[in-house]
Amino acid sequence: MRKLVALPVLSADALSSVAYGPEALLAVLVLGGTAGLAWSVPVSLAIVFLMLAVGLSYRQTIRAYPHGGGSYIVATDNLGRIPGLVAAAGLMTDYVLTVAVSVSSGMAAVTSAVPGLSGDVVPIGVLVIVVLLAGNLRGVRQAGALFAAPTYAFIVAILALVGFGLYDAAGRGFEPVPHPPLHAVEGVGVLLVMRAFASGSTAMTGIEAISNAVPAFKPVPWRNARTTLSWMIGLLITLFAGTIAMTHLEGVVPRSGETVLSQLAHRSFGSGGMYVFTQAATALVLLLAANTAYNDFPRVLSLLARDNHAPRIFLRLGDRLAFSNGIIVLSVAAALVYVAFNGDTAALIPLYAVGVFLAFTLSQSGMVVHWWRRRDRHWRKSLCFNATGAVLSALVFITAGITKFTEGAWLAILTVGVFLLVTTRIHRHYARVAEALRLRPQKIEIPSRTIAPRAARGAAAADGTAAGDAAKAIGVAEATHAAEAAGPLDVTAGPADVTEDAEPEESPEEILHLSVVPLDSLHRASMRTLAYAASLQQPVLALHVSPSDEDAEQFRQAWLLWGDHLPLRIIVSPYRAIVTPLISYVESLHRQRPDLTITVIIPEIVVRHWWHRVLHSPLAGRLRHALRPLPKIVVTTVPFHISDGHSIPNGHTE
Repeated sequence: MRKLVALPVLSADALSSVAYGPEALLAVLVLGGTAGLAWSVPVSLAIVFLMLAVGLSYRQTIRAYPHGGGSYIVATDNLGRIPGLVAAAGLMTDYVLTVAVSVSSGMAAVTSAVPGLSGDVVPIGVLVIVVLLAGNLRGVRQAGALFAAPTYAFIVAILALVGFGLYDAAGRGFEPVPHPPLHAVEGVGVLLVMRAFASGSTAMTGIEAISNAVPAFKPVPWRNARTTLSWMIGLLITLFAGTIAMTHLEGVVPRSGETVLSQLAHRSFGSGGMYVFTQAATALVLLLAANTAYNDFPRVLSLLARDNHAPRIFLRLGDRLAFSNGIIVLSVAAALVYVAFNGDTAALIPLYAVGVFLAFTLSQSGMVVHWWRRRDRHWRKSLCFNATGAVLSALVFITAGITKFTEGAWLAILTVGVFLLVTTRIHRHYARVAEALRLRPQKIEIPSRTIAPRAARGAAAADGTAAGDAAKAIGVAEATHAAEAAGPLDVTAGPADVTEDAEPEESPEEILHLSVVPLDSLHRASMRTLAYAASLQQPVLALHVSPSDEDAEQFRQAWLLWGDHLPLRIIVSPYRAIVTPLISYVESLHRQRPDLTITVIIPEIVVRHWWHRVLHSPLAGRLRHALRPLPKIVVTTVPFHISDGHSIPNGHTE
């Protein structure tokens, strides 16, 4: 992306927080009455300093991680596995709440302009989340003028609002307008001020987005990303400080039924077109901010799945090249949170601050360790910036956790704890399975020669015609080459028409077999499956789907090390799709060799507990469902049982 496109696309989450961050700050201070509101400017200045410090810290992160450095990656690389998981928990809590808070704040902007909809914010908000779900499952991406327009419109609207307000205030000598009479319900003290600081700091959400997306920039990516981040921090500080200044000068205080931005827009523009434009731009940029989470949440979940901390189904890309399962999980979680809190932004803010600043703290702490280890050019300056960001982020995290514990922060902290427990248990299970599957020289007998079916050899001696038919079946390489030459198939078109006599075989002698064994890697389960297929004394073809040429070459080398005893075909699927290439290839074989009965034999990991089943891919069921319409296709499995850290030696077929 060019910087002019990347700025609005990647800054939508951060800049849109101006719609609720200042209001969250004032909503706490107003509890202290007039004395409480007097702290709005000092607290806002502290938040501006925090924005500047964290922004400079992420500039160092971009320089150190030019290929993208999110909190999970940085914390894992420099602090270890557990801090990385805690950072991931904070990030994922942040993304869920980004959707819920953005939708609730967007609905508040809409109901401020159209009060008649205030009673329907929950169903309308859920409908918005459903629309986001459907759009992202269809492959909507944040790119181009379509996604840049709402952010630029919001920037123009807020700058115009502040500009008109300052012009009006200049006419009266910048004398603040008296605010409505306030009745203090809480004494002004350190606790109140710190709560306001933690709430207002939610205006910083989304600062990390640019450091995550460095590879998306035009060359030189890291330099363009740092420039874009600087522009974003400058705009964020300007919009935030301008909004706070206007609330102070106009005497605006939070009230139910209308947002602070709506009140300011009414004062500056009246109820005309500019007011409608401001509210519409606010609602649209908040919607875009919610959509930002749909890019980041599934990506972090896929990284966790890659590292065996989440079910591997989250590595799977859908037909539209989106992480469909992660998108669905995010939508369900955000909808549940939104409904549970009745779409109330003020109630959601305490949960928001904990996850955001937990991730910030661990990311910046990881960068401190990174610079201390590297000690390259300018490392002291970079370490100082990141240490300042880490300390200030930790201060906000601790403040939010303590002061807002009873208001909902306990739920965010509990969520992080549960997430850590679940991910470590998942990792332990995958480690146990990997140990059970690991090849052991004393367990695997490597064949001394190429495997060939004995039935075919016997037939060759007894009957030349039968031998010719068997040789035709054994020569599967010709069939697979013909399938490859046919080019990619449209698997959505369905199989060829099946005639009435498509399956005429009624005796064993009439059936010509070909066994196809899909393999993800060479381990005990796949070896057992290959042994089972070869024991049937019929031709066998091993089939591997690889996400890249490098992975394909690694598998080929492992296959040669084993001895290359069976024909092997490798399909490169760069988008990590597994099932569709397998289906397409089997259909190709079937159309090239309709005389063969093709048996797809799949290794299957069988676990003792039902809750472990979701951790393993239901490949057999998906293939069976997809290939059922084709004649002469059989799908079967060879189970490999995992129980209490070891495998049951004698599996059976299903």
